[in-house]
Amino acid sequence: MMDSQDKALELEKNENTPVVDTPAEEVKQDAEAPEVVNEQTEEETAATAEAPEVPTTEAATPERKVYTSKQEVLERVKELAHGEEMPQKDEVDYLKTTFYKLHIAEREAALKLYIDNGGDPEAYQILPDEQESAFKAEMGLIKERRAQVFKEMEAEKEANLKKKLDIIEKIKAMVTSPEEANKSFKEFKTLQEEWKEIKNVPAEKANELWRNYQLYVEQFYDLLKLNSEAREYDFKKNLELKTRLCEAAEKLADETDIISAFHQLQKLHQEFREIGPVAKELREEIWNRFKTASSVINKRHQQHFDDIRAKEEENLTRKTALCEKVEAIAAEENKGGADWEKHTKEIIDIQSEWKTIGFAPQKMNVKIFERFRAACDSFFARKAEYFKNLKDTFKENADKKRALIEKANALKDSTEWRSTGDKLIALQKEWKTIGVVPKKLGDQLWEEFMGACNHFFEARNEATAGQRGEEHENLEKKRAVIEQLKALLQDTGDDLQEKLHLLVDEYQAIGHVPFKEKDKVYKEYHEVLDRIYKELNIGVAKRRLNKFKDNLKNLAERGENAIDNERARLLRQYDAIKQEVQTYENNLGFLNASSKKGNSLIDEMNRKVQKLKDDLNLVREKIKAIDAKNKE
Repeated sequence: MMDSQDKALELEKNENTPVVDTPAEEVKQDAEAPEVVNEQTEEETAATAEAPEVPTTEAATPERKVYTSKQEVLERVKELAHGEEMPQKDEVDYLKTTFYKLHIAEREAALKLYIDNGGDPEAYQILPDEQESAFKAEMGLIKERRAQVFKEMEAEKEANLKKKLDIIEKIKAMVTSPEEANKSFKEFKTLQEEWKEIKNVPAEKANELWRNYQLYVEQFYDLLKLNSEAREYDFKKNLELKTRLCEAAEKLADETDIISAFHQLQKLHQEFREIGPVAKELREEIWNRFKTASSVINKRHQQHFDDIRAKEEENLTRKTALCEKVEAIAAEENKGGADWEKHTKEIIDIQSEWKTIGFAPQKMNVKIFERFRAACDSFFARKAEYFKNLKDTFKENADKKRALIEKANALKDSTEWRSTGDKLIALQKEWKTIGVVPKKLGDQLWEEFMGACNHFFEARNEATAGQRGEEHENLEKKRAVIEQLKALLQDTGDDLQEKLHLLVDEYQAIGHVPFKEKDKVYKEYHEVLDRIYKELNIGVAKRRLNKFKDNLKNLAERGENAIDNERARLLRQYDAIKQEVQTYENNLGFLNASSKKGNSLIDEMNRKVQKLKDDLNLVREKIKAIDAKNKE
């Protein structure tokens, strides 16, 4: 279906007649035979000009009234349905178009108000409209009236045809001899007047009827010998009348309203045909003058509709381009609500532009509109499906968030500060993983959720305010110990190891520090500690090895067995340390370092392993020293 903005476009299906001040049937006639006259004799041309009869209009088309409400339109329709005035097709069509434009605008406004107030577009129902029902009823009466008038007009044309046929038969009876023509002159003139008074006849009979009438009128004049004076007077009078018609036709060239000029020309042709002949030697001259003036008007009229057709082709090109734009937008992928709204605005803008473009050629007008409407419908159908699915997703997300709110409310009064805080933080992280909901509802749910969380954290902050002060003091103490440890790196005294043990004990005796600073101070402490142990172990090991080498002289004096026993003891010590290193390394493979606590334990074990490896290296060097002594 089309969006609310584009429903008015449907009216165009009922407005596919070119907007010009002439009936649609005249446009068709003009396109096929724009010239009323042609290069024929006066008799042939006059006959051709009479059929088909062209509806006439007033010299200037009155401005249409602008209606601002459906009630105004309805009142005018009632006047036409029940009054004496004959309803004209163009006004009836205009009233119908105006009524439904206003009607659709009202319906769109009601739908927009419904949606703005939170209504579901899928559940919206169009209510019956009493004004629309009354309008349809009155239009039905107008249709019946017009049908009845048309029927009466057709009956009148048939009656007129019979009357004119009777006149032709009477004139035919007079055309037998000059004597008979002279006797019947007065009766003949009376029949001519009667002929002029009789108007429309069926279009399919008009040509043949006129030819027969003209034939017997000319024959009568040719036989008229007796009253030559009356005949010459008649010719002179007819010449004056036809000259005035020529002048009127020539003056129409200055008429700015081309359609009005064309219709006035039709009236002049009707009058020209009904005037009797002029003198034989003047017939061609007067006819050529009238024909020349008519040709000017007919060419302007033809050019007018050529321009209309050219404009319609231009409109078709513009509308085709708009169709292609909408089709391209409808084919695009929309990744979210923002894309849908952006493309909706683009299509509504295109629909607004469409309404500013006039009609396309009649054979294409409905087709191009149907193409445009199909593209719009395709887009808005996909949009409706997307938001229907989105509505289900919104409900699912809202239910998940309400479940988290219930959990938060259940925890907000807890005094287990650490565990409950962790749980609430976990709930907040989970909240962020849930998709969106409509903004108004989302703001409300977020306010409820954060209200429960804030209730707990404010209570915890108030209860642990003193504890936080103590933690900051502990942080300062630990930083002071770290600074003393850094100073040991420059200490070369014999009591270095003792000082190190005292500072380590002091550090471990200090309590908790602020949570945010915990990892940072821990890392800084162990970095300096590792450096001290590394340098201390190297120095101690070196002194021990030198001392052991000095003691080898005493062992050698005791005898060869003493040195061998010491070597065997060192080998046993080497194997024991090596086994211990393997045990630690195996245990390290099973530890999980994902938690901070696990990571701390691994660091401590790594330090022990490194200490054992340093001891292992010292034992190896002692064994090498014994082997070197034995070689001596």
